[in-house]
Amino acid sequence: MLVAVARRSVAVLALLLLWQVAPVLGAVDRTFLPPFSEVAVAWWELLLDGRLAGDVRASLTRSLSGFGLAVLIGVPLGLLIGWYRPLAVLLNPLLELFRNTAALALLPVFVLLLGIGETSKVAIVCYACTWPILLNTVSAVRDVDPALLRLARSMDLPPHRLFQKVVLPASVPAVFTGIRIAGAVSILVLVAAEMVGAKAGLGFLVSSAQFNFALPQMYAGIVTISAIGLAFNQALVALERRFTSWRVDVG
Repeated sequence: MLVAVARRSVAVLALLLLWQVAPVLGAVDRTFLPPFSEVAVAWWELLLDGRLAGDVRASLTRSLSGFGLAVLIGVPLGLLIGWYRPLAVLLNPLLELFRNTAALALLPVFVLLLGIGETSKVAIVCYACTWPILLNTVSAVRDVDPALLRLARSMDLPPHRLFQKVVLPASVPAVFTGIRIAGAVSILVLVAAEMVGAKAGLGFLVSSAQFNFALPQMYAGIVTISAIGLAFNQALVALERRFTSWRVDVG
C-alpha cells in the first residue's frame, strides 16, 4: 500500500519541487509565481487567522447544497426520461437547448432573478451540475444491454420489476460517472461565481488576493480549491465502489 501511495505521489511531489526551484533559480519571475514555500507560509497564515476556514465553509455550503439539489433533480428525472420514450420525445428539444447554454453565461440572469445573495449561487451550481447527471442517467438507461432486457422479459417480469431488477442496477456505473463530473463542475462554477459577487468563499479569496497583488495568498486559495476538488472526487469514487461492488475497474 505504501509503495502504491508513493507511486501516485511522485508526479505531485515533482511538480511541487519544480514550483519551488523554478522561481528560486530565476527560471520564472518570482513576482508572479512565488516559490511553493512562500505559498505554504501564506496558506498557514490564512489558516491561523481563521479566514481560510471561513472561506472554505462558505464555499462548501454553497457547492454541496447546489450539488445535492442537482442529484435529487437529475437522477430521478433522467431515469424517467430514459425509461419513458414519449417523455423523452417531449423534453428532448428543451434538453438540447439548455445543455448547450453555458451556466456562467446565465449568472447575470440568476443574480437579477434571485439577488446577489446565497440563493443565486446555489441555483447556478445546481443548474450547472444537473446537466451532466441528467444526461448520463438518460444515456445509462437507454444503453442497458438489450440481451438482459430480452432475458428479463422472457421471465414475464412486469415493467416496474424489470426497471427495478435490471435497468436500475445496470445504470448505476454511468449515473455515478455523471455525478463525479458534476462534483468537479460544482467547485469550478461556484469559484467563478464567487469571483463576481461574493464577500466570502474561495473564489472571493482568490479574486481579492489577485486584486491586492497578494500572490502567495492567491496561490494558496488555488491550491485549496484543487485539494477540495480532489477530496470530493475521491469521496464520490469511494461511494461508487460501495454501490458497484461487482465491478473491479472503478477508479
